[in-house]
Formats: sequence, C-alpha cells, structure tokens
Amino acid sequence: MYRRGRLRELERRWTAGENCSRPPINRSRRPTVTFPRVTSPDSRFRSSPFALAVAAVAAALAFLPIANWLEGGHSAPWYSIIGAEWLSGTAIVSGMALVLAIISRRVKVVWRPHAADAFVAWSHEHPLLFGVSVSVACVALYGTVAAVVFSAVPITIDELVQLVQARMYAGGRLWMPVSSVPEHYSMLNIVDVDGRYYGQFPPGWPAMLSLGVLAGAPWILGPLSGAISAAAFWSYVRVVEPRRGVAVGAVLLFAVAPFVVFMSGSHMNHTPTLMWLLIAMASMARVMTSSEPRTVPAFVNGLALGCAATMRPVDAVAFALPAGGWYLLNAIRDRSRWRDVFAAGVGVGIPVLGMLWVNANTTGDPLVFGYQILWGRSHDLGFHRAPWGVAHTPARGLELVNLYLLRLQTYLFESSLPSLAPFLGALCLTRSVDRFDRYLFVSATLLVLLYFAYWHDGFIFGPRFVFPLVPMLALWTARLPGLVRDRVGGGLVYRSTWFAYGVAGVLALFVSVPARARDYAQAFVPMRLDHVDTARRAGIENALIFVRESWGTQLMARLWSLGVPRSEAELLYGKVDACLLEYRLGAVERSGVRDTAALMALLPALVDSARVVKSPFSPDVTERYLPGTLYSSRCAQRIQEDRAGVTILAPLLYADWGSNIYARDMHDRNLTLAQQHPDRAIYLLRPSSSETGARVELYALRRDSVMTAWARDE
Repeated sequence: MYRRGRLRELERRWTAGENCSRPPINRSRRPTVTFPRVTSPDSRFRSSPFALAVAAVAAALAFLPIANWLEGGHSAPWYSIIGAEWLSGTAIVSGMALVLAIISRRVKVVWRPHAADAFVAWSHEHPLLFGVSVSVACVALYGTVAAVVFSAVPITIDELVQLVQARMYAGGRLWMPVSSVPEHYSMLNIVDVDGRYYGQFPPGWPAMLSLGVLAGAPWILGPLSGAISAAAFWSYVRVVEPRRGVAVGAVLLFAVAPFVVFMSGSHMNHTPTLMWLLIAMASMARVMTSSEPRTVPAFVNGLALGCAATMRPVDAVAFALPAGGWYLLNAIRDRSRWRDVFAAGVGVGIPVLGMLWVNANTTGDPLVFGYQILWGRSHDLGFHRAPWGVAHTPARGLELVNLYLLRLQTYLFESSLPSLAPFLGALCLTRSVDRFDRYLFVSATLLVLLYFAYWHDGFIFGPRFVFPLVPMLALWTARLPGLVRDRVGGGLVYRSTWFAYGVAGVLALFVSVPARARDYAQAFVPMRLDHVDTARRAGIENALIFVRESWGTQLMARLWSLGVPRSEAELLYGKVDACLLEYRLGAVERSGVRDTAALMALLPALVDSARVVKSPFSPDVTERYLPGTLYSSRCAQRIQEDRAGVTILAPLLYADWGSNIYARDMHDRNLTLAQQHPDRAIYLLRPSSSETGARVELYALRRDSVMTAWARDE
C-alpha cells in the first residue's frame, strides 16, 4: 500500500513539475553503509522487444526493393536512383552534422541546448493559445499551397468527382437524372446507372465540401481540415507524451511535414479523414487516462470515428477496431465503464446511419456504395480479379505495401535522409512502449494489412493510403533526440542528432520542397483550365458547345453508354486495337443491343489482346494498336484530331455554365443533342495546338453543314 501511495504521489508531483526526488533521511541514529553501484550493460541498453519487432518489419518493407524481387506485376524501377540519393544524402547530412557538433564544443553560440525551453514552457502553460496559433499558421500555409500550387481547383479525377457530388448536395439533391445522351456526360468514377447520376465515393467528404460550395470557396476545406488536424494532434500529444518538448516538437513536425502540407492543399478526402481520426484519438486518450467513466469524450471518440467512416471506411475500421476492443475489455473489468461503450457506440452510429441512408437513396441498398455499382465486387478488398482485369494476389499486395513505404521515405519529409530512419532509430532505442503507442501500432498494422488486400496503387501526392500513419511517425521522429541522450548522454552523438535534423530541414526547405511544389504546379494542366471563361471572354451565350476530347475517351464513353460494366470496359479498351474497337462498337450500336448482349458481342475482339501495344500514332498513350493493322480513313481522322489538340470535359462538370450548354464531342452522335436544341449556335472547344497548356479556343461551326455531315456519318 505504501509503495502504491508513494508512486501516486511521485506521479502527482512530476505532473505538477515539482521535485520528485526522495526527501532526505535522517541517518544520525544508525551507521551508513555504502555499496558501489553496479550497472548492468544489458539493463542499460535493453530495448523494447515489441518495438524492435515493429522496427525490423518496417525497415524491411521501407528499405528493401521487395517489389522488384517478386513477379506480381508492380515494381520500383527507380529504386537504384533513390537508393543512391539516400546514401549520398545521409552522408552529406551526417558529415555536416558531425562538423557542426565538433564546432559547437568551442563556439558556444552554435549550441544552445536550452534555447527552446521558454517556448516549450509557454506552449504548455497556454495550450489553447498555442493550438490556435498553430492552426492559424497552418491555414495560411496550406491555403497558400492550395491557391498557388493547386490553383484552388481539383486537379485529379477523385477530387473532381467529389466536388461534383458536393455541388449536388449544396443544391439539395443526392443525385441528378441521367442525360438522355449519357455518352456526352459520362465520366470515370461517376455512377450513371438506373437513371441516377452521382459520384461513386462515400458521402462524408462531399457533404463537408458542400459547405464550401455554398460559401463560394470549396478549396478552403482542405486547408481548414489540415489546420484542425494539427490542433487535434496537439490535444492528443499533451495527454500521451510526458516530455513536453517532444509534444511540442511532434506537433510542429506534423504541421510542416511536406506530405501533410501538400495533401492539405488539395481536395482529396485523406486530410479530413485524418482530421476526424485525430479528434477520435484525442478524445479516446482522455477516456483511457480516466479511472471513471467519461461519456462525453467517449461519445466524441465514436462520433469522430463514424465521420471518418463516411469518408474512408477502411481507414476508420483500422482505428476503430482496436478502440472498440479496448472499450470492451475496460467494461468487462469495470461495469461502470459500459457507459463509455454505449456513448462511443451512439457516436459511431449517428454518421454511419446517415451514410447508410444516402446509400439507400442512391444505390438502392444501404450496404452498397457507388463504386460497387460501377465496378462490382471486384472493387472490394480481397484477392480476386481487380477492376482492371489483373488478379490481385498476396504477392501484388506485398509489392504495393513495399511501394507505399519506399515512397513514404521521400514524400513524408522530402528530406535528404530517408524519412523513416529517425522513426526506426527511435523504436530501436526505446526501452518501453505504453498503451497509447500500442494502440497506434495496432491501428497502423491493421491499416497496412487492409491495404495489402486492396488492389489499387494509391499514389496521388504521395503514398496516400498510408497518410494516417503520419502522426505516429512525427511523434516518434520527435522522440529520437531524447532517446539518444538517454542512452549515450548529451555529448557528440546527441548534438550530431540535432544538427542532422537541422541540416536535413534546411535542405528540404530550400531544395526538395520547392522542387516538389514546382512539379505539382506544372502537373494536370488541362484540369486547371477555365473553359467557361473562354466563352465568357468571347461574349458567347445561349450556345451548344462541344468539347473535343481524345479518341480514347470517346471510345470509353461509348462503351459505358451501351451498358458495358466499367470493369469490362477497362479491359476492352486496354486490350483491343482502337480502330478495331471503333468498328466493333459501331456494329453493336447499329444492332441496338445493350448490357450483357453488347458485352458478349464485343468480347471476341480480345482474341489478339496479347499482341496489342501502346499506340505509336496518338499522343494519348492509353490508346492501343495491333501491329500490322491498316487504319481506315475514319480512324486516321481520329488520330489527326488527337494530334491537333484535345482537352477534357471534366472541369466543366462542376462549373457554372451560364446560358451555354457543354457536352463531349462525339462526332455523328452530336446530332441528337443538336436536334434537341435547334435554336442554339454550335461551337467546338479545343486547344489551338497539341502543346501542353495550349490556349483553349472556341471554333464556330455552321449548323446546317455539321448537321448534314453528322447525319451522313450516323
């Protein structure tokens, strides 16, 4: 009893910042006998076996080119280059850090070990002000990236489709009626089945984006989500991290990590998902540290996990299962904690029930998502045929996990050092792992295992599927210097560790990060174009404007309009010569068959699928060519159109058209749409040349001439 009471008193005094040493003992009444203290090297350098096991597995996946050794289909052809950069970067950073550490012994101004003490103390004395300050700085940083680097627009198809869905929600609708000419408006990742037109993604992020749509600035939701993530992480580490400096350092490291910065500047749903996960973690930490039921934090924990599930169900499951297990075990030990279980369950249920209601009113089944309607069960987790036609196997899953961690070495901190090296070093040095760390490790393991069973290579702005690992990695990266000091003291190695962080940070700030920002700013140029502004500047109103896309895009749209499932359409498009597919599609369209019958009529075209190659004629590298095939004049014309310059319809799907009507140019199939709008002038929208970023211009078409030509070709 005395020992337990003494421990509680020491814990109270340590938390309050008081001296925790044992009070002096009056030894005047008895002789003092002193024994030399023997320190066991084993006890001094013993590390946590659990942490060492995690470090061993993570190191193998993050440093070895396993994907290049397997025959599953994925590979890392850039590994030799990046490996050489790791070696040279580590040598440069380590050498400069060692030199600075040696200099710091003589030049005191170089080494100020207590320079940040006042700031750290202020941060913990004013936690709310520090959290708000970090959040405001994050909004400014992430907002600048959103505006300058990403042009404040969605530049990937995933972002765009969710913004299209957000515009529907902002207008008070879950879906729109499918057009009578769907081939003019169908799009990858947009469901246009059973007369309903809506995005394939879960509704959580589009619902949040709809608030930005109503405010006229949907692009700000990403930066706001990132800023709230930083504040929630601060709320979490204040509870779980006993070293004050580590807690502050982890938050700052998380806030400025390039992976976080760029993802927060985008329209991707990974940042708001992480925001809800961090809110859940901060709430759960307060429940875990309480000896009594904490129903309000438990409810917030469940609510946040439920909100994450409405955006990225897999990510939410990875963090919810360990949390649910802890709640149940705690309730079994103490019946009063069933209140926490009930509160967390109610919290989870509210947003999840909302998501099921949306599913029921879009897909027709609460448990079926839009992507399952489009792609079928091949989209689900598991080892089976993937939507693109290739079988997803455990070997391919291991390759993907390996690629995610190899890429994370660069994209996490954009450092000259491998980004996971400090994390792995900290794991090897730590003597113990507490319950909070175990929760994160279990959740991280579940996340990796779930994406191991997922067929898609999630690479946009970095290895996005492992984005929820960033808080844990930032925390352990911040712990490394303290762990080094605990093991070897505050000498040369400890100082070199800090200087290595500084050198790597400076190189990232002035070299790697600007280069990455330029790459992103110059990518996805067609998605940034304001097609509506072209008509506005020309003063064109009440017109019918056809947007010239590539021949390959037109072929895909025709496959979809026949009711060919997305998965089989991808297979046909990727394995059949484009000209052959053009004529096979024409025959099926003239026969009037659809759905399964249309698919059966097209499948024989796969007979030469093993021989097709990328088209050597078209700038669209997705088009296929069967060597030796002679192209007809019709196919040659489509190739010439590709070479003359094409753009994309996608950005127009979330734009305000004004009085004009925009549609994909489908040549002779334009006739139906033109007949529906007999009083509108007709224009063609396409770039002035095939050069990337070429100005998009409007070309007036003589209505009687083009309608006669379309009727003749139909």
